[in-house]
Amino acid sequence: MDELFSPDGFDDAGPLYLALHRRIADAISSGQLKPGDSLPPERDMASKTGLSRVTVRKAVQALVTQGHLVQKRGSGTFVAPKVERLEQALSLLTSFSEDMARRGKSVDSVYLSRGIHAPTPEEVMALGLSAQERVSRLERVRQADDIPLAIERAALSTSILPDPFRVDKSLYAVLAELGRRPVRAVQRLSATNLSPADADLLHLPAGAAGLRIERVSYLPSGRVVEFTRSLYRGDAYDFAVELQIAPDPSRAPTDKD
Repeated sequence: MDELFSPDGFDDAGPLYLALHRRIADAISSGQLKPGDSLPPERDMASKTGLSRVTVRKAVQALVTQGHLVQKRGSGTFVAPKVERLEQALSLLTSFSEDMARRGKSVDSVYLSRGIHAPTPEEVMALGLSAQERVSRLERVRQADDIPLAIERAALSTSILPDPFRVDKSLYAVLAELGRRPVRAVQRLSATNLSPADADLLHLPAGAAGLRIERVSYLPSGRVVEFTRSLYRGDAYDFAVELQIAPDPSRAPTDKD
C-alpha cells in the first residue's frame, strides 16, 4: 500500500488526479488491490502522495463513478466487488430466489419495510381492488452471494398474502404453499438512472444505469396476484427473449403444415 501511494511518479505531464486515478485503477486490475480492500482516508492519501486533498478526492470520485470503488457512509472507501454478468430469460415466470439457486448462488434479502397498508391509487388499479381493501407490501434488497443486485417493491392483496412477515426469502415459495402461485405475468421494462437513495442500496454511484421492471402476475383464473416494481443494476443483468417470425397470414395452410 505504501508503494501504491508513493510520491514518486507524479511529476509527469498531465493532470495529477488522472495519474492517481490510473495508479489505483491499475492496482485493481492487476490484483494488487482486491475486492473489499479498503483505501486509506483521503487526508492520508494526500499526505503519502504529496497531492492536495482536492486532487485525491477528484481521482477517487472518478473511480467511484466508474464502479471501481464504493464508498460506505461512516466506513470509508473500498474496492468494489466483482459483479458477474447474468443472463435472464424473459420467457419464464420465475422468482429471484429460483433464478439464483439455479446458478448455485446463495440468496438473501435485506428488508427495508414490510407491513399491511391501505392501497395507493396505482395499487388499486393494478391489483383490481376496492378502496376499502388492504395490501401486504414487501420492500427489500435482493442479494446473491452478498452482492446487492435488485431492489424489489411488491404489493399483494391481503386476501392473497394475509401475512407479509411470512415471507423470508422467496415470495413465490410462500404463494405456492398457499395455493396462490401465479402462472403468467405481464412485464414492462425501461431503462433508468438510479436515484442517490437507490444507488446507495445497490452500492453504486448515483445516476448509474439501471433497469426498471414492472410485473403484474395472474392466477389461472385470471385474478391478479402481485404488483411488483423492481430496480436491477444495469452492470449485472442481460435480459434475453426468444423471438420467432410471425406466420404469413396470406399463406394458406397445407397438409404438410
